[in-house]
Amino acid sequence: MSETSPKKKPRAAGQRPPSARRRSREAALQGLYEWLIGGGEPGVIDAHMREQAGFGDCDAAHFDALLHGCIAEAADIDALLARHVDRKTTELSPVEHGVLMIGTYELKHCIDVPYKVAINEAVELAKNFGGTDGHKYVNGVLDKAAAELRPVEVQAARAARR
Repeated sequence: MSETSPKKKPRAAGQRPPSARRRSREAALQGLYEWLIGGGEPGVIDAHMREQAGFGDCDAAHFDALLHGCIAEAADIDALLARHVDRKTTELSPVEHGVLMIGTYELKHCIDVPYKVAINEAVELAKNFGGTDGHKYVNGVLDKAAAELRPVEVQAARAARR
């Protein structure tokens, strides 16, 4: 990780190593953090992330989709998030903002990822990289976004719980 990347909290003893998809989300979050803070060129950020130790354990295709998709669709993602957050997205911490961008992108484009998994993975990112209660905020915002982006899937899950 570089000086400009969010620091990951240490993993508890006995935890399994993260999956390739989770590692790709972590790398994409670090790249988005760099982009949100410094506004660098996506290609330069991509190259920087690929140089980081452990990148070879990522799902590179998923990393590409997340990093480049979130940057390319940042305005659309922020417009969608604006309907569900309690402040301007520019006022969110860069970690929470990046996590919400990744979660929203996955809800919108990664239909192979169940909505609950997309939300859970975003919550785990927020727990690992964000502030103390940031994961609760991320969960609430993405739950609302999921109802908008995947209404049939969300309604079916809620009906199954009754």
